[in-house]
Amino acid sequence: MFGPSFLSENEVEFILWAPYQKKATLRLNEEKYDMEKDEKGYFRITVNAKEGDKYSFIIDKGEIPDPASRYQPDGVHGRSQLISLKYEWKSREVKIKPEDLIIYELHIGTFTQEGTFYSAVEKLDYLVNLGVTAIEIMPVHQFPGKKDWGYDGVYLYAVQNTYGGPYAFMKFIDEAHQRGLAVILDVVYNHVGPEGNYMMFLGPYYDVFRSLLFTKV
Repeated sequence: MFGPSFLSENEVEFILWAPYQKKATLRLNEEKYDMEKDEKGYFRITVNAKEGDKYSFIIDKGEIPDPASRYQPDGVHGRSQLISLKYEWKSREVKIKPEDLIIYELHIGTFTQEGTFYSAVEKLDYLVNLGVTAIEIMPVHQFPGKKDWGYDGVYLYAVQNTYGGPYAFMKFIDEAHQRGLAVILDVVYNHVGPEGNYMMFLGPYYDVFRSLLFTKV
């Protein structure tokens, strides 16, 4: 899978798909490591690293965040941050028959005054009392700014930082499941927003000068 993968608590493999690039360097905190490229355009390297470390990649266009980042604490232009995604779940899977689904479409940024997953947890009982059986969360891929409908996301594997990030997201799902609420996630994988899209420097498809068939327009 693209991006960082924890092999152990203190060892991480970084993978960057960048067929357009001849060279890529990992900047982990303040250390730099040259990455190796294979015949399919993947750059890889395994180094000692831990949760909370910040990193980025240096390519011919300069220094960029990881397009496959799991967390962008400083927004779409900031450095990426390692996060293990370890979470102790207290709930079990919620299974609801399709005919019993009463879906509440929810926008995290405007559902509460604070606009976060943590504050949304406090209103889950309200949804239960309404008779809702499932929550459909509008897209939470990392996007520019603090609030957005979610359809301009540019980091497809990172949860919006202003909503609380991935751990807050997992907490919200866990709390919903404990109340018997199913959670549906609205995702957008067919396009990315205009700001913070660094994938165009790395490979085809997200390059505006190429068609979906990877040929020049």
